[in-house]
Amino acid sequence: MNLRDVQQLLKAQVLAGDDLLDQIEIKMACGSDLISDVLAFTKEKALLLTGLTNPQIIRTAEMIELSGIVFVRGKMPGDDVIKLAKEHRLPLLLTTLPLYETCGILYSAGLKGCSELDTVARG
Repeated sequence: MNLRDVQQLLKAQVLAGDDLLDQIEIKMACGSDLISDVLAFTKEKALLLTGLTNPQIIRTAEMIELSGIVFVRGKMPGDDVIKLAKEHRLPLLLTTLPLYETCGILYSAGLKGCSELDTVARG
């Protein structure tokens, strides 16, 4: 699925990277509100689902080379965060859904979690 599919499934608002939604393929996602867990468990090219809206989440996304970020619970990041994401061509989406429901919708649509892809690769 691509980011446009994600945006439509979640009825999400695009905050940054509208021109990239059809180009970026999403193979896995991770949901977390702790930067330490994002760093420990999120894989490269994953889509991050989070309520964290500070500039550190953009820097973390860059370090891991995430495909994009979906902010949940209607948590709007500040203009500085959106500007930083645009500078780094990192797509940002915003949904009013809580984290649990956001994960469930994407999982039901066939998007795997980071741990599942590890199992497939090892199995």
